[in-house]
Amino acid sequence: MEIMDYIIKTIETLVNIPSPSGYTKEVMEFVRGEAESFGYPCEYNQKGGLLISVAGKSADTLGLSAHVDTLGAMVRSIDSEGTLKFTLVGGYTMHSVEGAYCKVHTRDGRTYTGTILIKSSSVHSYDDARTIERTDRNMLVRLDERVKCKDDVLNLGINSGDYISFEAKFQYTDQGFVKSRHLDDKASVAVLLGMLKEMSEQSVVPERSLKLLISNFEEVGYGASHLPQEISEFLAIDMGAVGDDLNGSEYAVTICAKDSSGPYDYEMTNRLIALAKEKEIDYVIDIFPHYSSDVSSALRAGNDIRGALIGQGVHASHGMERTHRLGLENTLRLLQAYIEISDTNK
Repeated sequence: MEIMDYIIKTIETLVNIPSPSGYTKEVMEFVRGEAESFGYPCEYNQKGGLLISVAGKSADTLGLSAHVDTLGAMVRSIDSEGTLKFTLVGGYTMHSVEGAYCKVHTRDGRTYTGTILIKSSSVHSYDDARTIERTDRNMLVRLDERVKCKDDVLNLGINSGDYISFEAKFQYTDQGFVKSRHLDDKASVAVLLGMLKEMSEQSVVPERSLKLLISNFEEVGYGASHLPQEISEFLAIDMGAVGDDLNGSEYAVTICAKDSSGPYDYEMTNRLIALAKEKEIDYVIDIFPHYSSDVSSALRAGNDIRGALIGQGVHASHGMERTHRLGLENTLRLLQAYIEISDTNK
């Protein structure tokens, strides 16, 4: 299978495995199975994040990360009518999930389907359907079950604290667009797996040893708060924001110079830019004013690392997202070029 076809197929698989922050065991097992099938050993950290090891020509270790956790919700309470109120997992607007199909995952392993709606859900029935404020207090989950009261819902095994995941609605178009929820950041996880697949098939030994962290709490701010001590450089592969006053493109890889947590490492960022120019990779340099990454959480937690950030441009992030095959390919190429560097002082 051509590597880009593998990456896109893997994105489809990943986005359809429910995994709001902290509810990631199933998706981690999929990623672990792929990495181990390529011959790379894996282990879990105490938070449930996955660490994949790749032996290099030297013991100097480059850390790479992408996060498999997504936006989602959790049952906050059950209304007397048998609908659910919810609390957010991750940061998003209510407009971006209104009308979304969802699943409720109970603590004893049962799954129920439903729809996220505004309380005034129809112009035929409510005077304020168009004007009611879209806040979590005014939103609900309508279950696809014959429930009329709170006790009916409790009898299904649903209770406060149960996770709610959003349906991805994945599509890959003839024009090369990948449309889906959760491209942030499952698209980057697929790019890392594509890199590992090619390395394995071509028996590539990187210049430096690699430690890949597939994190599971990035959307809530502490995905990479603890890193293995041998990591000296840490490169996050995460989505590149596209929008107002930004340079990002769905067809290019973004090299982020600064986000809301502050500047990224000057020398690492310079090397990434130089490599993109040398390899004729389509790239942009950007600033993300409403964004942080696994590198951000690692630095805040006191890890002694240098950190940088790259990723394919994603339009409408934290909503109905879209990227393009070219953006994914440019991200893969820059990542492959970077891990070949042996002298980190260049």
